[in-house]
Order: sequence, then C-alpha cells, then structure tokens
Amino acid sequence: MNNKVAHYLQEHLVGEVVAGTDARHHFETDGSILHVTPSLLVYPRSENDVRKTARFSWQLAERGRIIPITARGMGTDGTGAAIGSGIVLSFPAHMNRILELDTKAHSVIVEPGTNFGKLQQALHTHGRYLPSFPPSLDYSTIGGAIANNVSGMKSVKYGPMKAYVKSLRVVLANGEVIETQRLSKRDFSKKLGLSTFEGEIYRSIDTLIEERFDLIEKLERGTTLNNAGYDMLSVKQKDGSFDLTPLFTGSQGTLGIITEAVLETVDYDPKTSLILAQFDSLEYLQQAILELRGMENMPSALELVDQFALTQIQELNPNHLKDILKPPFPSFMLFIEFDGGEKPSKKALKKARKILDKFTVRYDVTTEPDEQIQCWKIRDAINVLLAHNDGLLKSLPLFDGAVPPDRVREFLEGIYRLMSAHHLKPAVWGQVGDGNLNVMPRMNIGQVGDKQKIFRMMEEFDRLVLGLSGTISATSAEGRLHAPYLEMMYGPEAYSLLQKVKTIFDPYGTLNPGVKMGTTIDTIKSMMRSEYDLSHIHDYLPRN
Repeated sequence: MNNKVAHYLQEHLVGEVVAGTDARHHFETDGSILHVTPSLLVYPRSENDVRKTARFSWQLAERGRIIPITARGMGTDGTGAAIGSGIVLSFPAHMNRILELDTKAHSVIVEPGTNFGKLQQALHTHGRYLPSFPPSLDYSTIGGAIANNVSGMKSVKYGPMKAYVKSLRVVLANGEVIETQRLSKRDFSKKLGLSTFEGEIYRSIDTLIEERFDLIEKLERGTTLNNAGYDMLSVKQKDGSFDLTPLFTGSQGTLGIITEAVLETVDYDPKTSLILAQFDSLEYLQQAILELRGMENMPSALELVDQFALTQIQELNPNHLKDILKPPFPSFMLFIEFDGGEKPSKKALKKARKILDKFTVRYDVTTEPDEQIQCWKIRDAINVLLAHNDGLLKSLPLFDGAVPPDRVREFLEGIYRLMSAHHLKPAVWGQVGDGNLNVMPRMNIGQVGDKQKIFRMMEEFDRLVLGLSGTISATSAEGRLHAPYLEMMYGPEAYSLLQKVKTIFDPYGTLNPGVKMGTTIDTIKSMMRSEYDLSHIHDYLPRN
C-alpha cells in the first residue's frame, strides 16, 4: 500500500517521494527517546507540493482513511514531534532558501528548511540577527524553531521566537494556502465573510474567544516562557485586531504546515561584557537573579551551571576545564552577559557589580572576546556530559520545565530531591533568568527498571513544576512526550478548549496527530526506543 500511495504522489509532485525501508528507518527517530516508522517520505520542492500532499491526505480522510502528515526539519526535536506514522515532509532538502532580506524594513523572508545558523551568518553581514536562536542553531531549521517557538540564552532579554515572527504562509489541512499577520478590525471583518475553510477557521476561533475568554485567561502562567497548548491569549487584541500567527508559532505542525515566514531582526553588536559569578548560597543566587532581571538594562543572558555538572565534567575529561576553572567548584556558576554597546554596558556593569558586592560573592568581569570564549567554554562543557555514554547509559531529554523566576530556589531544591529519590547523579544547567533549568538523567531506556523509572520521574517533575506555578513546556512545545500531562497543567475545561482549537484547524486529525494532545502514557511506552542515540545528527555534534 505504501508503494501505491508513493507512486500516486510522485505522479503529482515535483519533489521526490520515497518509500524505501532504509529511508523510512532514518526518519523514525528525532532527538527524543521515542521512535515511529513513517509510511513514506516526501521532499517537497515548493509550496505547491505541500499543498497537493495535504489535499491528498484530506481527501482520503473524507473517505475514512487517515494518512497523517508530519512536517520535519533536521529532527532535533526532543519531544517526539518530528516523527509520525504517515507521510513525513522533509523540508531541508529543497525548501531551504533565504528568499528576501529587506535591510530597510529589517526583515527577512525564509523557507522552513533554512538552516538557522546560515541565516544568522547572513544577517550578521548586514549588522542584524535573530536573538532567539537556540543552542542547536548550527544544525536546526527555522521551520522547526517557529513550530516549537524556541528560545535560547538571549531570550531572557529578547523573548522567544514568536516575538520575531511577523507573518506566515501556511498550508491548511485541506490544502488551502493562507497568509497570517496582524489584521485590523476592518480586515478581520472581511476574513469572517469568506466562504472558504480559512473563513470558517476565523469565525470559529473568534466565537471560541468571545464565548470562552474566561477559560482562555486561565492559560496565562507566571512564567516568562510557555509553549504548552496554543497561544490563544495573543490572537485577538482589545482594539479588535486579529492574528492567527501566534497559534501556529509553537503548534508543532498540528494546525497547519508553514511554508514561508517573514521574520523581524534586531541590531547585532558582537561586543558584550561578561560577568562570571560564583554562588554557594541558593538564597543569594535567587535574590541576585531577581535584582539582575530588574535592571533597566537587563542582562542579555543569565545562564547557570551547578557544581554537580562541573564535577562530572572534571571526572570525564579533566582537560576540558584546564586553566579555566579548578576544583573545588562553587555550588553555582552564574553567567551574566550585557550587550547594547560600550556605554550602556559600562553602566550596566557598574549596577551589576553593586548587586553582586551586596552578596559578597566572587566574580570576574571581562570585555575581551577571547577571554569570554574561555568563560563560555565552562557553560559549553555540558556537551561533555551529553555526548558521553557508559555502555547503554545516556543523558536523556525528559524534561523541559520553567517556573517564575522568583521560584528558582524551590525549583532547584525540588530537582535535587527528585534525582536523589531515584538514586541518580544530578547535573543542572540552563536559562535560569527565565526560570528554565535542564537536567538530563543518565539512564538506559532499554532496561525495564529504568524505563519504568522514566515515567515516574516525568510525572513527578511535571508535578514539581506545576506546584511552583510553572509550565511543562518552556524552550520548546510538548510534542508527544509531555502531551499526556497537558490536561494536568491546565485542568479539564481549559484542556477541552485547546482540543477544540485543534479540531477547528484539523477536523480529520491528519496534521501530526498525537502531538501536543491525544497521546496517553501507554502510547508513549509503546513508542519507546530500545536504545537512545543521535546518529541522525552526528555530523552536527557536539550536542547542546
């Protein structure tokens, strides 16, 4: 049957259609602990190929046969959102161009398969950049960054990816192509009058907002990052303007397939100032983070690495930190970066010094690029942990939580309790300025005991985060891995509302089903890999 579908599609598409076993196995994993073998692969050469594929899937669904579609970049997603059982649309092969760079409007138009790192390099030559770049920018795509609403170390000051998405071209579930942007009340009224699927979507979403705004308000969290569910809060503003773009940003291909994006950029000045501070008191660390965040010229990065991570790095590769940092290590190392030019940085540094002096912590300041590279090498040494394996023991991407910045102390304490309870070595790092912390326990997913432990830990971690008014999806969306916990986060009524959003855009369930919602723990267990590896992106390691 796969070959029959592949032959039909190849007749109608310009891009390649592949149903070979080796290709299908290559695409059965992403950066997560899950695996799903697709039926076939499509390498679209144009938006028209995407449109025809979606239309084909829709027509089959109308007759009761579901062949789902999963849009995919480089497969770096750690939540299982880049894998699917039906058709995988792989964008990097052909739809990878920078279509236009407008130096006057400071915007850029790109296709979804565009490499984030190459786009960043192109923007740098014009004195611009996208500050929401993820750690994986060298081997990830813009389409994936938008679909996950990614964030990175600069997001503490500049926000996540959605802050820079001006408009999108999207192929809907039925193959219709729409353009999204902020519409005036008058232009929105015209959309409501359309007799197309697009018009139906606008009317249904507007009705949902008007009738259940009380529930929509409950989607608000006290965190600076949140990708759980769909961003209904940003769609309609008080002036009557309307924009579907926030729904697609962070939707992981569950509402539509992005084929083009217009992105805003900001001034790029590579000159920065960096403070490397050492804390042994969690209380002082918490207070310092809040005061640094409260500065007029707030830090462009606030990153954390704990002593457990540094100790393990030292044990695995003593030369990695040689001449940079020597044991005994402090409990926490805080990286505080300022940008914005020489004069603002000097003023910010003065203020930051006053804050740190108040806590009598040791710190070093540098404005020299070469010295800063050495300092950041401490943060990047996390790669040593992530790339290392003891037999089948691997660092697993299980969690992506964030809490309000004023609850970081409780978050850290909770993480340490969780790791201790399961007899695992802790190692914590992340965007602490956004209340986002990473911990990737070293486990063997092929071992029954560890597999059972994984699901206990995931639930305990999510309950910890939610108990601190946090989110289970921070730097990316929830994918399959965290979908079972979305209802626990928002409650049954708000969860039902999010399900209605999905149904409005995807009535037959052809767009990445099981991602963000509709997946159970038992389903995830059936998708677990027997061994975890990142062989599909080994060319791009080190991992971060």
